[in-house]
Parts: sequence; structure tokens; C-alpha cells
Amino acid sequence: MIRTQHLLCKTDQVRSLEEGAIAGGRAAEALMETAGRAAFRALRQRWPHAQFITVYCGKGNNGGDGYVLARIAQDSGLSVRLVSVGDPTTAEAAAAKHRALSAGLVAERHSNELLNETEVVVDALLGIGVSGNLREPMASIVSDINQSSPTCLSLDIPSGLNADTGSAVGGAVSAEMTVTFIRNKPGLMTGEGPDYAGRVILEDLQVFDRLDIDQPLSTAWGFCLDESWVSQNMPLRRNSAHKGNAGHVLVVGGGPGMPGAPVLAGCAALRMGAGRVSIACHPDSLPAASFCPELMVKAVQDTEDLSRLLPDTDVVVIGPGLGQTIWAKAMYGVCVETTGRKVIDADALNLLARDPRTLALSVLTPHPGEAGRLAALSPKGVQVSRPEVSETLAEKFNATCVLKGAGTLVARPGHPVMLCDRGHSGMATPGMGDVLSGIIGALMAQGAPEHVAAGAGVWCHAVAAERAGAAAGRLGMCASDLNPYLRELRSEIPLRQYRHGR
Repeated sequence: MIRTQHLLCKTDQVRSLEEGAIAGGRAAEALMETAGRAAFRALRQRWPHAQFITVYCGKGNNGGDGYVLARIAQDSGLSVRLVSVGDPTTAEAAAAKHRALSAGLVAERHSNELLNETEVVVDALLGIGVSGNLREPMASIVSDINQSSPTCLSLDIPSGLNADTGSAVGGAVSAEMTVTFIRNKPGLMTGEGPDYAGRVILEDLQVFDRLDIDQPLSTAWGFCLDESWVSQNMPLRRNSAHKGNAGHVLVVGGGPGMPGAPVLAGCAALRMGAGRVSIACHPDSLPAASFCPELMVKAVQDTEDLSRLLPDTDVVVIGPGLGQTIWAKAMYGVCVETTGRKVIDADALNLLARDPRTLALSVLTPHPGEAGRLAALSPKGVQVSRPEVSETLAEKFNATCVLKGAGTLVARPGHPVMLCDRGHSGMATPGMGDVLSGIIGALMAQGAPEHVAAGAGVWCHAVAAERAGAAAGRLGMCASDLNPYLRELRSEIPLRQYRHGR
């Protein structure tokens, strides 16, 4: 069961829901009034002592929401300045502006002096329909708002931020808080979205009271991962379980000079409950890769050595520390030709980009640079279209794609996209991707379907990093710092008990 507040809708879906509510008898002006009132409540909760606010209103319905908020704020005793950037282009926005002016508010022109005299700026300039660079005068206004001292509340989405992609190629309002309406949008939570949106509050405007929606996911693009979903989908374990039926993960990597990466992946797999974990590495890496006694480390000189290990393996994690040598290419070739379940990471992704092929039963875990090579895009090109890229790669390779980064996305053909809004910037450190590949491989080995293992693994990875950061600080975190918290999570999350026959 996906909670309504965790559903994610793209712009056209939000508009469709709004149109459905209006067709069902909800007046457009009433929706606008509800949005403005909800945003004002959020403003007072966040800034209860603020007395001087300035509301910037654009031409569309986002501006109409701002006019409603400005009027209500004045009625509540606040000192309100109103900046109107253009004449309203919809009937309901025009009516909202008329009511605001009739209540005594005066529309002013934008100025830096005005910004210097306010405590909170309300951004109701553009809304969710923005794509591409901001044009003048909007670009200058947004720049001035960002450079001014007041804090900012954005309505629906920070002006300039793409609601579907999370890109702000021409700049966007930097808000401390965003009150978004009807449904959450992916652009608030992936890419640059979290940098601009600040804290996000959803106000659904009671739209769903007027709609007959038995299957909410049918009206959504995807959903945010949460503990409830992870708990419902985490592999269960019988009381009579033993290591032989808890899955065997084989990590293939550790080329010359890179023994640490497969060890990070292997240790994470153990902490996430894998029954057995083996490492297949280059002979030169064998001594350094053998320091963890619970890992079974094998030196593989050639393809025959590796082939002998595969029949006893449930999941292969190929790529951590693999390199791109002749040895690496040979190991990669053996792994991708197998019909078993796989996690493709790191240099294995770069080798896949050179010779693309479909990989059923597999999970790809690219960061933006690797995704760019797979999709023939620059890393910047990936970042400005993260949702589309994740879905495109999943379709292209017939696999589950985990596009890492802020707001990690998990896409699989025929399934809603999953987004992880947990974690923090301290995770930008070497080895984090190796840990994630081990986590996902472990969950797959314990029986989770590929996309489920990817979603649950991404969430556990991010939450473990949060706990590690809370314990000792976010910056300077090492990937191996996550291990004790992975163990905690793997033990906490399966709240359901195994029942015979399930």
C-alpha cells in the first residue's frame, strides 16, 4: 500500500487531477482559495513571529494562489507588500487579484529596497509549468530574491525549477520551504530540487475527496520509498533458516590495485543478511582482499577459474574495483553471458556502455557519469533529465536502473518509478556505490525481485548513512561506517513474522 502523500505526479498528471476535481463539481476559484489559505497556515507555522512579508505574484494560477495568501495575511494583521509581475492570464487568478486589491492591498513594482524591508518573501511567480531558462524580467527578480536577506516560501514549486526533472538550468528561487499542492512532484526531490525547495509540505487541497480513485498509483508517475513499503517488501526468514538458504552472493572485481571495492560490497552484503558471500578477484589483489574472515576470497586468473564459481551462486555483483584491463574484460564477459541474476556496477557499466545488450534479471547502478555513457549523454545532460534517463535506461537494457545521486531513482519497465528522498551529501565519498551494490545483491540473493531489492536497498543504504552521520558527523564519513547500521536495519525492518506457507 502506497500512502497518498508519497505518490509523485508529473505536471500533466497534476493538471489532470485538478481538472477532474473541477469536473466533479469543485470550483477553480475554491481550489485557489484553499491553496492560498493552506500556504498561509504553513507560513505562520514556520515563521510565527514574522510581521512583514512580501508576496510576488506572477500571471498564472500560481500568482492567483499568492494573491489569496496576501489578502489573508493582511486580514490576519500582517504588514503585506504585494508585487504583481504582469496581468493575470486566467479568470480565477484575475478574480483573486481583484479581491486582494479590493481588500486594500496595493500592487507595487519589484525593487531591492522592498526586499530589504521584509522578513519573508512569498514566491508565487511561475508554478509548475516552467521549462528552460528564465526570461527577463523574471530572471533578474529571482536573482534579487536569492541575494536578499529574507527567507523565502515558494508556492507549489520554486520558480524556475522544473517540476518534472528537478533541473534549474537558468536558476530558480532558493526557498527555505515549499508548500506544494495536490500531489508531490519528482522535481522537488531529485536532481537540484532539494537544493532549491528546502522543506517540502504537501497540501492535497482535498482534491481526492471529490475523486473516485481505487488505485492511486494509476494516477501517479511514481512514489517515494518509505519504511512501511520497505518493511512490507523485505525478504522474510524462517526460524529454521541456515546460511545455505539465505543466498550466496559472488562479487566479481578487485583488479590489480583495487582490492578494497569488492570487500566493501561483500561486507555490506553480509550485513544485509546474505548467507554466504564470495569474492572473485585478480590474484594480485588476493592478500589485501582477504582481511575480512567471513568473506570467501578466490583468486581468479582466467575465465575458467571464474566459470567454476558461478554454478553455486545465486546473484553475481560485477564491477566493484574491476577496472578495464584485459583481465577485467574477460571477467565481465563471463558474467554477462550467464543467465543468472546480476547487479552491474562501476567499471562493468562502462564496459556495458561499449557493447550494449539487454540484461534481464539484472540491476544497473550508475552514477550520472556512468549513466551518461550508457545513454550517450554528458553527466550534465543526465542531471537535467534524471527521471527520463532512468526510465530510458531501464527500457534500453530491459533491467532495473538505479540512477544514483540526490533523489536516487529506481526504474523498471512496467512499474512505477521509486524515488528515495533520504540520505545526505556526506554520502559523496569513495566506496558508497560498492556498498549499495552489495546491499542490493544480498536482498536479491534472499529472494527479493530485482526492482524490490533495488528499492529496499537504496532506502536502507540512505537511512544507514543518516544514522552514521548522526552518530559521528556527515562529513568525513567512510563507506564502511554504514555497516553496523545496515545490520540494525536488516534486523529492524522485517516487522512481520514468517508464517508457514507464505
